[in-house]
Amino acid sequence: MAIGLIIIGDEILSGRRIDKHFPKVLELLTARGLPLSWVEYIGDSPERITSTLKRSLASEDIVFCTGGIGATPDDHTRQCAAAALGVPLLLHPDAKVKIQERIADTAREAGIPPDFNAADNLHRLKMGEFPAGASIIPNPYNKIPGFSLPNVSGVGSHYFAPGFPVMAWPMFEWVLDTHYAHLFHRLAHAEKSVLVFEQMESTLTPLMEAIEAEFPLVKVFSLPHVGDAQTRRHIDLGVKGEPSQVEDAFRKMEQGLQTLGAEYR
Repeated sequence: MAIGLIIIGDEILSGRRIDKHFPKVLELLTARGLPLSWVEYIGDSPERITSTLKRSLASEDIVFCTGGIGATPDDHTRQCAAAALGVPLLLHPDAKVKIQERIADTAREAGIPPDFNAADNLHRLKMGEFPAGASIIPNPYNKIPGFSLPNVSGVGSHYFAPGFPVMAWPMFEWVLDTHYAHLFHRLAHAEKSVLVFEQMESTLTPLMEAIEAEFPLVKVFSLPHVGDAQTRRHIDLGVKGEPSQVEDAFRKMEQGLQTLGAEYR
């Protein structure tokens, strides 16, 4: 079971907004000892959103989705999720209650009685129309809920939140702490690396391949830096994975670098 993130919105792809969800979701997961396996960015294209969700809903992944669940013409995520599953949109009864609570709160702040049958308030209820079979995700900021859907595979789920960080982040945190606490810090992980100077990756590749062949629970990473006026050309070379194998793999890597006569620190 992998964890993925789908970020939806033309404003991200056009550069009108800078995405903040990826680093924050990574932070939330890392704090709980969980890895993020993949990220996808999608514009406000119903066809592309539907095809992406159809593919991810067929997986066994835990997927967080942000953006496009409002009720304006450029919001398509709720409809696309329903289309991907081939189910109708239905007003979720719990979502209706929460949205009407928000309407009443807003009216009270304005010093007027709430009119639940006003055209704008009836339109707000569309934000509670979710694909059949959905459950709600509480929104501590303004009570307008998100929603979750089980994957078609029967393993994993999708969690949909607004594009606003002030809403999405606590909602995703609630999902993790409510549904996945049993997964926290179950994967032992260690990482060690060195900076290798003035070497080509092609020279280091045989060593990297030998380490991964000998230590199947370890991955080798190589992050080159071309250098500049302040920094020498170097490669951030390291190993990560199961802690006991990381120690042995790192020693083998250092021995290999010494055999090559490579400068590292």
